[in-house]
Amino acid sequence: MSVRLSSTRARAALGTSARVSTELLLVSAMAAVILWLLGRMWPVVWPLIVGLLLTTLTWPLTRRLRGRGWPPALAAAAVTVLFLLVAAGAVALIAVPVASQSGQLSDGVVQGIQQVREWAAGPPLNIGDDQITGAFDTGVQRVQDSAGSMVTAVVTGVGTVVNGVVTAVLALFLMFFFLKDGPRFLPWLSRQLPGPLAVHLPAVAARGWNTLGAFVRSQAFVGLIDAVFIGIGLWILGVPLVLPLAVLTFVSAFVPIVGALFAGFVAVLIALVSNGLVDALIVLAIIIVVQQLEGNVFQPMIQGRGLGLHAAVILLAVTLGGSLAGIVGSLLAVPAAALIAVVWNYLREQLGELEPEPGADAGNGPKPETATGREAGPEAAPGAGEPSAGAAVVVS
Repeated sequence: MSVRLSSTRARAALGTSARVSTELLLVSAMAAVILWLLGRMWPVVWPLIVGLLLTTLTWPLTRRLRGRGWPPALAAAAVTVLFLLVAAGAVALIAVPVASQSGQLSDGVVQGIQQVREWAAGPPLNIGDDQITGAFDTGVQRVQDSAGSMVTAVVTGVGTVVNGVVTAVLALFLMFFFLKDGPRFLPWLSRQLPGPLAVHLPAVAARGWNTLGAFVRSQAFVGLIDAVFIGIGLWILGVPLVLPLAVLTFVSAFVPIVGALFAGFVAVLIALVSNGLVDALIVLAIIIVVQQLEGNVFQPMIQGRGLGLHAAVILLAVTLGGSLAGIVGSLLAVPAAALIAVVWNYLREQLGELEPEPGADAGNGPKPETATGREAGPEAAPGAGEPSAGAAVVVS
């Protein structure tokens, strides 16, 4: 039995393929333009993102205060001040004990270096003092030869610190305004947009807000797990500064990769200078095991459940974000993937391929006000009152 290829069907298939390919190219070009614009506006975009993430963390308390009759400005100011006090307390909890034991730690560092040197001099390495001295002299010579590049690196580092401070200040101001005026955003957005956009864009924005809140909460929970397990291990071994190290581990969990490396390095160093090489190796093993469990088990499971993403998708997103934009890319990869999933699911609902799940839009973010400026209720969410598929947003 022979099968004849219909020329009409072949031309139709080729035409469809060409049309789809052209549309994909246009979408890719638009995405590239958007990414380029974001890169050009990054000094403004980055504080905005940080401010939004901080707002998702502090909004539940603000919502409660507003529900108890506090004026929006007073509630936002009180929560912002409280956040600053908590952040300053966390820094003090780390810095004060370290400063009080700085003399002991410095002596321990010298002793630890001496222990490492004695260990290296024995088998199996058998590194003699002359080799160590030669390596030290070589290192000094390289430092002298690269003095100019080191100065440049220091200047760059100072500029990075200054930019970080400016970003933090802008993010705090933005957080205050988001807490104060956030519920008015969706109604205002609805009034500015024409036609169907007045329905769909606020709905997607509300769901995206809920997704950011789920990301921040899951990241905080993962950091708490790291801090508890590593803190217990340090306490069992009798390593000093257990509480500051646990706080440092929790805070650093919000900075992927580098945060964990920095907190682990500090914990191992303190264990080395206070308890010796064996306990330091045990601490290193504990940190590696906890970080592997966190990165490959806890984080994908917790974030996947909270964000509606599979664990494999989260792992791939973090890997891709890190390869494209380093630390910042790793930090933003998971919420970016979740937001893309939100947009895709909403489009599928509107196209009739998927019915919205009951309660899919429920969340804990700032509730939108109606067109008259009144809020939907003290316990409403940023998406409370947001439209589901086919629903309409109240506009003036």
